[in-house]
Amino acid sequence: MPSIKVYNMQAQEVGTLELSEKVFGVEFKEAVIHQAVVARLANERQGTKSTLTRSEVRGGGAKPWRQKGTGRARQGSIRSPQWVKGGVVFAPKSRDFSKKMNIKAKHTALKSALSQKLRDNEIIVIDEIKVSAPKTKEMVNFLQAFKLEKSVLMVMDNSDVNVLRACSNIKAVSNVPAVQLNTYDVVKNAKVVISQKAVEQLVQKLEEVK
Repeated sequence: MPSIKVYNMQAQEVGTLELSEKVFGVEFKEAVIHQAVVARLANERQGTKSTLTRSEVRGGGAKPWRQKGTGRARQGSIRSPQWVKGGVVFAPKSRDFSKKMNIKAKHTALKSALSQKLRDNEIIVIDEIKVSAPKTKEMVNFLQAFKLEKSVLMVMDNSDVNVLRACSNIKAVSNVPAVQLNTYDVVKNAKVVISQKAVEQLVQKLEEVK
């Protein structure tokens, strides 16, 4: 059974935590992780782009000039693609980009990503993520204590307003509740900082689906 050190907000070790083998001891499955990331990005696409083809542009019913004798190139409609305000060739249309992925596969991808993060020493467990005041300086001190310079994902067990406000002005830090954690957020960020209670919530969520 894997274990990990537990720290406080000042980077002082306060204990150890035994982690679930079913969640943090899963083999790396790149194909499933890739599928989860692609599905997440595809589901965020709006798919609302739309332009007009030559058959949808208003006007252009009459031939601009006669076929021969003008010295100009032959034209059949002022709504042809080569004309200004003409239609678009292979015009993009609104479509649904969303992809479906079953719950078991989603959980497998998340567990695989978390397990790999643990093996790479990119997970930090905090006894309790909290700050004394909703100030950016509080969070900057935390990041400096752990020497966190790249992107950081903070997985929380509650919606602490002070923590959320303290992180809001730091571009490299993002927050997510444990119950909403997904594979894309895990692989996107260099480090994952998670509270001890959030680990329990995460294990409970991921062990529900066999």
